[in-house]
Amino acid sequence: MVYTQKSSALFIIGVIMLAIWYLADSGLMSPYIEHLAYGKKYKYLSELTTIPLYFGIVAAVIGLWQMLGKHQPGSWDYYSSTIAGGMFILLIAMLVRWFVAPEVAVVSMNMGKIGDTGKYLHKLLGLNYIVLGIVIGIIIVNVFKVPLWAENGVRLSRLGLKSGVILLGTLYSAAELVNLGGLSIIMIGFFVLGSVGMVLWMGARRKIPNSMAGVLSAGLGVCGVSATVAAAPVVQAKSVEIAYTIGTILLWGVGCMFIFPIIGNLLDMSYVQFGAWAGTGILNSAQVAGAALAYQPDGIETLKVAEIFNITRVLVLPIIVLWLAVWYVEREESVTEKVNVGRVIFEKFPVFVLGFILLFALSTTGIFAPPQHYKGKYFGNTADKGYKESNLLKAETKALLLAEAPKVQRDDRKAALQRLIDNGKIMSVSDDDAIRGLINAKVMSKKVNKVLKKAHKSVRHTAKKVKAFRQWITWLFAFGLVGLGMQITLGSMKQAGGQPAIIGGVVGFTKASLSLLVVMLLISETI
Repeated sequence: MVYTQKSSALFIIGVIMLAIWYLADSGLMSPYIEHLAYGKKYKYLSELTTIPLYFGIVAAVIGLWQMLGKHQPGSWDYYSSTIAGGMFILLIAMLVRWFVAPEVAVVSMNMGKIGDTGKYLHKLLGLNYIVLGIVIGIIIVNVFKVPLWAENGVRLSRLGLKSGVILLGTLYSAAELVNLGGLSIIMIGFFVLGSVGMVLWMGARRKIPNSMAGVLSAGLGVCGVSATVAAAPVVQAKSVEIAYTIGTILLWGVGCMFIFPIIGNLLDMSYVQFGAWAGTGILNSAQVAGAALAYQPDGIETLKVAEIFNITRVLVLPIIVLWLAVWYVEREESVTEKVNVGRVIFEKFPVFVLGFILLFALSTTGIFAPPQHYKGKYFGNTADKGYKESNLLKAETKALLLAEAPKVQRDDRKAALQRLIDNGKIMSVSDDDAIRGLINAKVMSKKVNKVLKKAHKSVRHTAKKVKAFRQWITWLFAFGLVGLGMQITLGSMKQAGGQPAIIGGVVGFTKASLSLLVVMLLISETI
C-alpha cells in the first residue's frame, strides 16, 4: 500500500507559511501587528520572521515532491505520509498563537475588565493559544473533517506531547526541595496519593474504562494537564478520555480561582495558609498562580508558598506514572496471567517519562542552568553571573526613588529600596522578593515602578539553554494539543458519558475541603 497522497496540499501549506514570513519580514503586516500588540510590544515578531521561513521552505520542497514524484510502498513512504498532516497542524498552531489568540485578547480588552475582578475576560477564562488551538482542532474534525492526506500526520501529534514532557524536566531542579517544609511534602504526598486512589476506586465502582480512570486520576491527583499528558500513554488513554480529563480540570480550576479567594477572605487566612491551600487543592499550575495573586494582589508571599506546593506535586509525577503503569497492567492482564512487576517496569514504563527523569537529574547538576535555578531563572547581580554594569541606576533615577521612598510602609521593603538606591542594583534574593512585592503593591508611581521592574529584570536571568528548551516545549505542546483536538469527535464524546465529570467533581471537592481543614488546623504564619 502507498501511504503518501499525491496532493498539492503540502505545497500550498508551504506557500502560506512563506507568505506569512514575507508579510512580517517586509513590514507589510506592521499595521496589523500594531493592532494585535494593543499598545505594547508584540512578543512574537522574532518567531514570525524566522519559523515560517524555515518550515515554509521544507513544506514547499517536500510538497512539490509529494505532488509530482513517484511513490513506492515502504517505510519511507509511510513516514513521509505524516509530513503533510504534521505541517497542517503546525500551520494552525502558528495562526492561533500569532494571530487568533492575540485578536481574542484585543476584543476582550476592548470590552473592559469584568466587574470587580480587575481582569479581562480572556484572562479569566484562560483563552490562550493552547486552549484555542484545542477548540479549533475540535471544530475542524467535527465540522470540516480531517482531510485524507493529513490523517497520518494528525496521529503524529502525540509524539509532540511526549517530547514536550521530556523537555519539561529541564525546567526543574532539586534545589527547590531546600525551600520545602516537611509539612508541604507530607501534605502533597497524602493528597496526591489519596486523590489518585480515590479516582481509581470510584472508577471501578462506576465501571468506567481503566484507561479513563488512569488518566483522570493523574490529572486530578497530580498537576492537571501535564500529568494527564504524561500518564495517557501508560494507560493507553484514548483522545476523548484525555479531552474529558482536561475539560474536567479546566472547569474545576476556573471555579476554584473565583471561589478560593472568597473563602480565604471569609476565614481571614494568612498568606502562608492560603498559598498552601491553593497549591494543594487547585489542579492546574496557572490556576494556582491566578488564585494566589487574586488573594494577594499587592505582594508575592502567597504566590511563593503556592508555587512551592505546586512544584512538590510535579516532583511526585514520575512516582504516580509508575504506580499507574503497574495498576493498569494488573487490571488489564491479571485474568490471564500473574503480573511480574519487574517486567512491567522494564517493558511498560514509557521511555518519555524516563527521559523526563533523566533531564530532571541533569538539570539538578547545573548542566543547563545554575543548580539553584527555578524554571531556568536564577539570581545574579555580578558580571560573572550575567549582570551588566550598564544596568546600574543613574543619579537621576536614584533621586526619583528617594523622592518617593516615604510612600513605602513596610520595613523590609524600605530596607530593600534603600540598598537598591545605595548600590545601584538589587543586592540579594530577599531584596528582590521585597522589591517585587513593592511593585505589586502599586503604591509608587508608574515611572518608579518601571524603574523597579527594570532593576528586577537586571538581576534575574534565564539560562540560554533553558530559554531554548522553553521555546521548544511551547511549540511541542501547541503542536500536540492542536492535533489532539483533531482526534476528538462529538460522537465519541457522547459515547463517553458524564462519569468523568461526576468523579472529578466529587474528588476535587473532597480534596479542596480536606486540604482546607488540614491547613487551618496545622499551618499558621509559617510552615
